[in-house]
Amino acid sequence: MKVTNHHGLPPIVVKALTQDDYTKGKSNRSMTQLIDSPRVGVLFKEHEAEVEKDVTDFLWSRFGTAMHNVFENAVEGTESLITEERLYTESLGWTISGAIDLQEITPNGRIISDYKVTSAWSVIFGKKEWHNQLNAYAWLVRKATGDSVKQLRIICIIRDWQRRRSYEDPSYPQSPIEVIPIGLWSDRDQDQYMEGRIKLHQNAEFDRLTGSELPHCSDAERWKKEDTFAVIKKGRKRAVRVLDSMKDAELFLNNLEDAKQHSIDTRKGEATRCVQDWCSVARWCDQYQKASDVMENNQ
Repeated sequence: MKVTNHHGLPPIVVKALTQDDYTKGKSNRSMTQLIDSPRVGVLFKEHEAEVEKDVTDFLWSRFGTAMHNVFENAVEGTESLITEERLYTESLGWTISGAIDLQEITPNGRIISDYKVTSAWSVIFGKKEWHNQLNAYAWLVRKATGDSVKQLRIICIIRDWQRRRSYEDPSYPQSPIEVIPIGLWSDRDQDQYMEGRIKLHQNAEFDRLTGSELPHCSDAERWKKEDTFAVIKKGRKRAVRVLDSMKDAELFLNNLEDAKQHSIDTRKGEATRCVQDWCSVARWCDQYQKASDVMENNQ
């Protein structure tokens, strides 16, 4: 990976932000890679030496590492707590690994905790991938240790928390640290999910070797927002109202006294990961290039 310094940060800052001892060990996929897009996994493997990231892109991940270290030091010497343990298991001919932030050993099974430095928005609305990740860890613990898992949770450090909003809005996180329970799937559901993910990644690698097209990233993997529907008055650029469905937009338009002077414009949801430079392999991705060409032609 090539690290850039577009903002001219001092060398000591660059060094601090780019120091990283992460390794997935001798495994075909880490758990983080496995629950992500197979297309991204294959392209990153091919172009890792060419991928560019600016030093500022490491800021929040390093902040997260610092918080991990704080919690790890706090539980040092407690026999019932295991921190930052990397586990390995074999499945469908592949070695899968994952590093679990915190495991608490209890007589009835392990409690798995994962630390997240995240936004208030993520805490309020939740993320499906958190459920996938934590249940993937539960699967890994069962396979690697033989122990059962009884509870899953995310410990969120909210980087943009605002005290005033916590006073004014009861739905807003009431503390800069929130503990979010994650539903534990059945062993069968975990097994089916993990076997499905492994097969998807194996098939993607086979497609690449045989010259076939890689599977496309799903809307969820592209972080695609939902389409919206703007009611616009003729002669104006700004929408009178933006609604979440065509049905709601039509209902709103038909209730206007001058309905004939208005129209509905469908605004396609943006694939945030692709167009806002969150994907490190976008420049080698034909799916991204084709989508970009379509957007340019429609403008």
